Amino acid sequence: MNPVLFTLGSINIYSYSVYLTAGCLLAMGWAMREARYKDLPYSLAPITGIIAIICGILGARALYVGLYPQQFVNNIIEIFYIWQGGFVFSGAFIFGSLGGLLFLKSKKQDIMPWLDCFAPAIALGQAIGRIGCFSAGCCYGKHTDLPWAVTFRNTDSVAPLFYPLHPTQIYHSLAGIITFVILLQAKKYLKNDGKITGLFLVLFSLFRFIIEFFRADYRGSFGPISTTQFITLVFFSIGIYLLSVNKKRST
Repeated sequence: MNPVLFTLGSINIYSYSVYLTAGCLLAMGWAMREARYKDLPYSLAPITGIIAIICGILGARALYVGLYPQQFVNNIIEIFYIWQGGFVFSGAFIFGSLGGLLFLKSKKQDIMPWLDCFAPAIALGQAIGRIGCFSAGCCYGKHTDLPWAVTFRNTDSVAPLFYPLHPTQIYHSLAGIITFVILLQAKKYLKNDGKITGLFLVLFSLFRFIIEFFRADYRGSFGPISTTQFITLVFFSIGIYLLSVNKKRST
């Protein structure tokens, strides 16, 4: 739970940035593997991934700033301090997906098979990236006396200090691993294009919606639920739709 992983001279190397980068690279590599397995032009995977990552970072930061504008009122320049953390995964998912899909469309690619390549990759990347959240102390949980509660003591942490909290960052990471494993097994049975993506959206939405109840950081308000929970309901609906469509894989 150290926000600064190590220091090189006067330069701080932040844990959040390291784990986020590792998660992105691992996700990109896995997407390339899936594309090769599906006989897709896998050389497009890294380019698509880079575009998705850039758009995702911008979207995740924009949504974070929208939810926490008070943090930047007195120092607007800190909006660009992305190496210190401060992202919302839903924003990354929406904008990253749009950026990647637009690129694939420009290359006249069939979208659904590519989505199925990136779905497990995103789950795997999230599992790694959330360790960065845990290190930085962002996305922290509510107070709890459960045996696995965590207490942040580093003064650079975003989370409240010296207070036992739900390790919601670890919950998210475990959710990513579980989703990844389920998707790998489901590939044996869900052969039609879009089904793996649909299952990913359903699993991601369910896990995220539940974990939100244990988080204490502000994520916006949409009536009785958070803004993030509302977004996951939209994802869930899309996932159910994709699972219910009976379109067969093109040959």
